[in-house]
Amino acid sequence: MKNKTADLSLALVAIIWGTGFVASQMALDANLAPFQIMTYRFFISSILMVVLFWKEFRKINIATFKAGALIGCFLFIAFAFQTIGLQYTTPSKNAFITATNVVIVPFLYWILAKKRPDKYSAIGAFLTIIGISFLTLEGSFTIKSGDLLTLVCALGFAMHITSIGYYAQKHNPIQLTIVQMIAAFILSMIAQLFTKNASPITSKGIMSVMYLGVVSTTIAFLIQNVAQKYTSATKTAIILSTEAVFGTLASVILLGEKLSLKMFIGCIIIFLAIIITETKLSFIRRKPSTG
Repeated sequence: MKNKTADLSLALVAIIWGTGFVASQMALDANLAPFQIMTYRFFISSILMVVLFWKEFRKINIATFKAGALIGCFLFIAFAFQTIGLQYTTPSKNAFITATNVVIVPFLYWILAKKRPDKYSAIGAFLTIIGISFLTLEGSFTIKSGDLLTLVCALGFAMHITSIGYYAQKHNPIQLTIVQMIAAFILSMIAQLFTKNASPITSKGIMSVMYLGVVSTTIAFLIQNVAQKYTSATKTAIILSTEAVFGTLASVILLGEKLSLKMFIGCIIIFLAIIITETKLSFIRRKPSTG
């Protein structure tokens, strides 16, 4: 897989996650509890991954298991605090604060891999945050309990992306995906048992968790784990942050939300950030050919 193919694959993940945000909201609207939703989605994903990649599952060694389990813990933390935080803050704030993982990732990866982010990645990350704020924020931005919970979620996603970028270079990405899904499922089930806050699942809830489990979790994270082996963690974070753009479009199409001028400006700024990060403005610096 080449770098451009990896980046396009991550863009597909962003699209899937954008529509997944709508599915998560529908599951909450169906009165499913946060850990109940997570238990369903990661159980479905774990079963699918083991069945589809049984040969890879049997080859998992201790080192890969430890790496995948750690990634799975970060994944659980991210989704747990995002889903719980969504109950105590607005979806726009939830999406914006979650996207701050774009800023956190370069510094985490710098600490872990001793690889300093370049100025274009820093500029792209900064512009992405501005763009997502245009896209999602409404009214004043005040810190409430739900906002703080979502901030922990952003840190979880940053650690998840960084750890994949680090371990995907050393371990089989499919095996890592299998282990992290199982780890996230076990942690979600334990949390659900302790909270004891489950509701009967309706047809609307079944459709939502099936999409979350099959498409938004299994397919998306499998693509992410494979693609991240061929691109940087910082670039991954910026591309995946465009899920806010696709989430907004999905909300407009599926939930009937109106697309305002401010939201449109946010989309433009985010895609500008991706262009800067991807091209490093080489098309501007390129010298004209002489002949």
